[in-house]
Amino acid sequence: MLYQIFSFLLEVVTGLLASACLLRVYMQYQRIPFRNPIGNLVFALSDWLVLPLRRVIPSVGRWDVAGLVAAFLLKLAQHLVLWLFVGAGATFVIVPLLALLSLVGMVIYGLTGLLIVYAILSWLQTRSPMADIIDRLCEPPLRPFRKIIPLVGGVDLSPLALLVLLQVLSIVLGGVMNSVLTGF
Repeated sequence: MLYQIFSFLLEVVTGLLASACLLRVYMQYQRIPFRNPIGNLVFALSDWLVLPLRRVIPSVGRWDVAGLVAAFLLKLAQHLVLWLFVGAGATFVIVPLLALLSLVGMVIYGLTGLLIVYAILSWLQTRSPMADIIDRLCEPPLRPFRKIIPLVGGVDLSPLALLVLLQVLSIVLGGVMNSVLTGF
């Protein structure tokens, strides 16, 4: 029980900080200005780790590699602490692999959350700065689906199709993580 509580709290803290790092990378890639409530939150949560890493790790094109490395390091620290907490019974080799798989899972869950908020805001027809940012973040992954799936009765089903695909990817990722944990 103590391990579950500790693991949960560690997941919340590292998940929040790593999500901010990933959102920072994606917002910079999409060239979304940070002078908004979401951008301010992202900077407040990630500057302490990303800015020092930028001195050592340069960007590659439009990709902020320091932000990606920061998110990975946070997940690596999480899994390393959990590995040490359980008495280091499993081999250390799985710790970086679990950190990487956790990061992929965060991307899937983050995009799922963005799409749900996007769908709700589209039903409410709100025009706010936050809705515009979420629209700009969701547009690139939805674009390929919109090319294939036509409007049905004036309703865009592409977010639903992408959500289904993300759920399938989440199931596959869960299976991979289970096989990694049981295989070592």
